[in-house]
Amino acid sequence: MITLKILFWVLLFIIVYTYVGYGILLFLIIKIRRFFKIGNKVKTNALYEPEVTLFIAAYNEKDYVEAKMKNTLELEYPKEKLNIVWVTDGSDDGTPHLLKGYPNTTVYHLDERNGKIGAMNRGMAFVKTPIVIFSDANTNLGKESIRRIVNLFGNPKVGCVSGEKRIVNKESDVASGAGEGLYWKYESALKKWDAELYSVVGAAGELFAIRTELYRHVEKDTLLDDFIISLRVAQDGYTIQYDPEAYAIETASANVKEELKRKIRISAGGIQSIVRLRSLLNVFKYGTLSFQYISHRVLRWSLTPLCLVLLIPILFTLAIHDRLFTFTLYPILFWLQLLFYASALLGWFLENKETRIKILFIPYYFFIMNLSVVLGFFRYLKKSQSVNWERAKRAQ
Repeated sequence: MITLKILFWVLLFIIVYTYVGYGILLFLIIKIRRFFKIGNKVKTNALYEPEVTLFIAAYNEKDYVEAKMKNTLELEYPKEKLNIVWVTDGSDDGTPHLLKGYPNTTVYHLDERNGKIGAMNRGMAFVKTPIVIFSDANTNLGKESIRRIVNLFGNPKVGCVSGEKRIVNKESDVASGAGEGLYWKYESALKKWDAELYSVVGAAGELFAIRTELYRHVEKDTLLDDFIISLRVAQDGYTIQYDPEAYAIETASANVKEELKRKIRISAGGIQSIVRLRSLLNVFKYGTLSFQYISHRVLRWSLTPLCLVLLIPILFTLAIHDRLFTFTLYPILFWLQLLFYASALLGWFLENKETRIKILFIPYYFFIMNLSVVLGFFRYLKKSQSVNWERAKRAQ
């Protein structure tokens, strides 16, 4: 029983560290560094104003073209220095035709569909500006987003800049919307602290930018193009910085089924990324970057979901040994665990119900997140996740 107790505490430590402990540790490190004025805050350069390319890889996005272009043309950056490039491989809904006539906009179309990364690899051959900014067709950018991203590139050590993904919050959000919104708020805080410590570990595909010269051809079966591209920039010795005021805004997934579909793909891509970026696990070579990468990403996509599964029978066994209905440590922890999963079940029941008690959706979203990792792991092993992925349906 001693061995089981030790295993329980090890598993619990990994789980708590992954979702809460790393954030607390990061916050304390940042506070200490600020106190002793050991800062890593990257200074922006408002005078740095190069020509840039806004790069949008799209597949059948006719419903978003008008709103995206209206938003793009209103961005605060010199129009003569902003090149707009759409790569519409495989689109057969009229998207390329709708884009004709917009100013300073170039469309590279190919009838054959090779997935988003295929479009990116092909389209990058046409980019001649020093900075390229990637964005999705179904997201709108904050008016100052490009300006703020470019300012960070004024520092030569910065190779990539990630914007913030913001989820539209509504009073009647379903479980997916409430959970996703809260999750991204927490992620935003972690990214700010990561950047201040050394580097963000991965960029949000909705809005991120790199120095064009640092782009490397990405394997055609890559699932998380944004993650692979940005981390390879970091591997080359540059930092990934983050500005929460450079943001892309979109609605949440239409429902939990759509969110689960999206998360499974991300999880399969996460496992693939760990394999392809395995050299980043070498803390002796990459130091702080490896520490951040393992703590913030690797544990979430690998060990921690397994720990959650193992914790259920182990804690039940310990609770039975200490008598299930007594007020001792392991029985109490078992009932708290049961309460948590019961709350997740309640979240499932309340999915798509109008409610303002969004806290009830946190356990459900947490469960969905970890379930998706397990399902994504098996999908990766079976090689059944296509790069020609259909975008998850979004709420209206």
